[in-house]
Amino acid sequence: MAKQYSRTQRIGDQIQRELATMIPREVKDPRLGFITVTGVDVSRDIGHAKIFVTVMGDNSPEMIKDNLSVLNDAAGYLRMLLGKAMKLRSVPALHFHYDESITRGAYLSALIEKAVTQDKGKTESDGE
Repeated sequence: MAKQYSRTQRIGDQIQRELATMIPREVKDPRLGFITVTGVDVSRDIGHAKIFVTVMGDNSPEMIKDNLSVLNDAAGYLRMLLGKAMKLRSVPALHFHYDESITRGAYLSALIEKAVTQDKGKTESDGE
């Protein structure tokens, strides 16, 4: 029977779970907002991991930049904590990136709602 998930996917899932609890508990920086870890992509050689995060609340570019700089500065510390929590021979280097998918999804949803209401307004005015 073939494996459902590759090793890198399983490692990425475990890193995501661990970081979701570690970041709010361990990173004590007042510039850090409410962070959600949305995904982790681990390279095939398990040398690097891209961690995708979203910032809840204020989505201004300077707030996102500040949060990413805090997380990238704390990446070495978080990597050390991951090494203690996970049973890996080598822990990948962590690289934090902003995940725009939630913001983009909300924007597209708003566009769809706007188009539906405009369409209803046209059909009601044509019916009279």
